[in-house]
Amino acid sequence: MSENNVPLRSEIAREFTWNAESVYPDIAAWEAELQAIQKLIPAFSSRQGTLASSPRSLAETLQGRDELVKRAIVALMYARMKNAVDLTDQENAALPGKATGVIGQVLAAVSFVEPELLQIGQQQLEQWLDKDKSLNIYAQYFHNLFRKQAHVRSAEVEELLGMLADPFASVESTASMLTNADFKYPAASGSQGESMEVTQGSLYKILGLPDRRLRQTAWEGYMDTHLAFKNTLANNLITAVKGYSFRARARRFNSTLEASLFENCIPPEVFHNLLETFRKHLPVWHRYFALRRKALGVDQLKPFDMWAPLTTQKPSIPYAQAVEWICQGLAPMGPDYAAEVRQGCLHDRWVDVYPNQGKSAGAFSYGAPGTYPFIVMSYTDDIFSLSTLAHELGHSMHSLLTWRTQPVIYSDYSLFVAEVASNFHQAMVRAHLLEQQTEREFQISLIEEAMANFFRYFLIMPTLARFEMEVHRRVEQGEGLSADVMNDLMADLFQEAYGDQVQVDRPRVGITWATFGHLYMDFYVYQYATGISAAHSLSRRILNGVPGAVDNYLKFLSAGSSLYPLDALKLAGVDMTSPQPVEETFALLSNLVDRLETLLV
Repeated sequence: MSENNVPLRSEIAREFTWNAESVYPDIAAWEAELQAIQKLIPAFSSRQGTLASSPRSLAETLQGRDELVKRAIVALMYARMKNAVDLTDQENAALPGKATGVIGQVLAAVSFVEPELLQIGQQQLEQWLDKDKSLNIYAQYFHNLFRKQAHVRSAEVEELLGMLADPFASVESTASMLTNADFKYPAASGSQGESMEVTQGSLYKILGLPDRRLRQTAWEGYMDTHLAFKNTLANNLITAVKGYSFRARARRFNSTLEASLFENCIPPEVFHNLLETFRKHLPVWHRYFALRRKALGVDQLKPFDMWAPLTTQKPSIPYAQAVEWICQGLAPMGPDYAAEVRQGCLHDRWVDVYPNQGKSAGAFSYGAPGTYPFIVMSYTDDIFSLSTLAHELGHSMHSLLTWRTQPVIYSDYSLFVAEVASNFHQAMVRAHLLEQQTEREFQISLIEEAMANFFRYFLIMPTLARFEMEVHRRVEQGEGLSADVMNDLMADLFQEAYGDQVQVDRPRVGITWATFGHLYMDFYVYQYATGISAAHSLSRRILNGVPGAVDNYLKFLSAGSSLYPLDALKLAGVDMTSPQPVEETFALLSNLVDRLETLLV
C-alpha cells in the first residue's frame, strides 16, 4: 500500500476485515432482527405492574429485560461497526440511526422495571433472593439500585429519559459525521515538493515521519480544517454538555461531575487527586520536551514535533509479527490467555486491520455478549501500531472474559476500569521488548512509543479533563461560552502543560478539544490517566512474580460490573483511592526519560 494512496474499502483483503458475518449474515438479517426486537416490546411492556406479584414473576421479567436489551445492543454494535469502517458508505451510514431508534424504544419499554423494584423495597427483595435461586445473580444489581435510589425518578420520568436516548445521541453522531466523513483535509507537502493525503487514519503516521515540513503541513491543515468549523463544533459540544447537565439535574445531582462519578461509586478525590498530582509532576514532562528538542536539533519544539522520530532506523513490524510479539509479552498470563489472543487476531478476524478511505479515526474495541470482541484500527507496520493493537486487545480480552463469566446484567464494565486492561497489555509487551530487543535503535523507538503513549494518556488526557471540568462548570452556572472562549481556555491549559519548552500555536492548539470525540462522553478522559496508573502498578506485580498476581488480575478481568470499579481493582491488587499509583507511574515516566537520555548521548 502506497503512503500516498489510502485504499478504498473494497480494496482491503477479507482476512484483514472484521468478521461481520459472524454477527449477522448480511444487512437483511440485521433488519429482520430489528423488526423481531420491536415485536417483542409490546409483550414485555405488558409486564408493567406485575413485578411485585411473586419472586418468579420478578425473575422472569428481569431475565426477559436482559435478553431484550442484549439483542438490541448486539444490533446497535453491528450498525456502528459497519458504519465505522467506511463512513462514506451511505447505506451503512443509515444503520446506526435505525439501531439507536430501536434502542430508544427498548429503553423506554423497560424503564418501568427499576421504579417498581424500588417500590417493592430492598428488604422484600433480599428475602426473595432466598426464595427463588434465579434471583441470586441480581444481588449486586439490587444493592447498586438502592444506592442510587435517590436519583431514580418515577416511571413516567424514567420513560421520558429513556426516550431521550436517541435525540441526545445524535449530537455525538453529528460531530463524528462532520469530522470523519465530511471533512476533507488538505494534502501535506514535504520539503522535496512531495504530497501526502491526510485522513483521520493517516495523520499520525505522517506526524511520525522525519520530514518536518510534512509534519507541519499535515498538522496545520488538520487543525485549520477544524478551526474553519469552530463555531459549529463548539455549539455541538456545548449542546452535548447541556444534555449531560439536564440529565444530571433530572436525577437530582448537583453537577455533571458528581453524576458521572456517582454512577461508578468513585469518590471525587480520585478525580481531583489525579489532576493535582499531574500538575505537580509537570516538570517531568518539561524535562522530556527539552530532551526531545535537543535530540531533534530544533531551536523550538512545536506540537507537530511530538511524534517526530528520534532515530532514522525505525523497525518495520508486519501485522503477524506484532501479534507474535504481543503474545510473547503476554506469556506471563499463561498459555491459554496468549493462545486466545493469537486465535482472535490471526484466525477469527477480531481485527479490522488496515486504513481505508472513510474509516473512522483512531482505534477502538467493540462487541457485545455473544459476539467476538472486535477491534477497528489502522495498522501501519510500525511500533506505534503494535502498541495500539496491544492496547485494544487488552480491551477485547477484558470484554471476552467478562462475557464468559458474568450474566448479562454484569456483562459490561465501567470506563474507569476499561483503560486498565488496555494499558496493562502495553506495559507487559513493552517490558518484554525492552528486555528482548536490545539493539540501540529499537530501544530508542520503543521508548519513543512509550513516551508517545504517556504523552496522550498522561498529558493530553489530564489537560482535556481540566478543560472539560471548566466547560461543564461554566455551562452549569449559565456562563457564556463560545468557540473563541473555549479555544483560549484550551491554549492556556496546554501552555501550562508544555511549559517554556514548546512554542504554542494558540489558535491551532486551542482547537484541540474539537479533535477528541471522547469529550462527548462526560468525564471519560481523566480515566485514561487513572487507568494507565493502575495498569503499570498491576503489571509490575505480575512481572515481579508476586504470588497470586496473575489469578487476581484474571478475576478482575472476569468481574464485569459484579463489583464496583474500585473494589474490582483492589481485588486485582491496586488501590486507586490513593495517589500512590499515579506517583509511581510518574516515577516510571521519569526513569524512561533517563533511559532515553542515556541512549541519545
